[in-house]
Amino acid sequence: MVSAEQIRSVELFRDLDEETLNVIASRSSTRTLQRGDVLFTENDEPHELFVVLSGRIAMVNRSIDGRESVVALMEPGDLFGEMPLFDEQHRSTDGRALESSEVIITPYAPLKEVYLRQPAQLWRVVKLLAERLRVMDGVLADSVFLDVTGRTAKRLLEIAGDEDDFSLPVTQEELAGMVGASRERVNKAIASFVRLGWLEQRDRRYHILKRNELELRSR
Repeated sequence: MVSAEQIRSVELFRDLDEETLNVIASRSSTRTLQRGDVLFTENDEPHELFVVLSGRIAMVNRSIDGRESVVALMEPGDLFGEMPLFDEQHRSTDGRALESSEVIITPYAPLKEVYLRQPAQLWRVVKLLAERLRVMDGVLADSVFLDVTGRTAKRLLEIAGDEDDFSLPVTQEELAGMVGASRERVNKAIASFVRLGWLEQRDRRYHILKRNELELRSR
């Protein structure tokens, strides 16, 4: 069962009144996913959006020859799957769990009712979409100005967050998809960080030794 407080914690719904929150919560549900479970696939007809409660969900594009690119990584608190609510198009990516995860599933129908009754709430939507555009601007800039080694350093730092010790929540193939390069080139970049003494690696466990060097390489 989804609570009104869980709905309120989502940035998009933060200004909604208690009655509206309760309506949305009553029509929402949760779903538990295991690694590899697929929420939706590209070109699916959509009917709901999602909020990550725990775990990580990857938004994945797939080329005609089967290669994958992870265009976005959704973590706890992140909302996704909202675009078709407004443009009525099909899904533009696959949505797949990278680890054990739980998501809130909210149908579009009660949300459409909210925006028809309270059009001022659409400013929250504009803010969300503007933030998404800024992120995509950054991704595009990375693809132009950073080489594979620089993009690999940046993705590792994003995964590590503020911690120097971290584990890789994705496979080497999935990390390569996040970087936008082949697995071989990403592995070569990581090996260079280890050789330079910036990073220690044991299987999928990592320890950052020289964060400043990685940060400089990621710019």
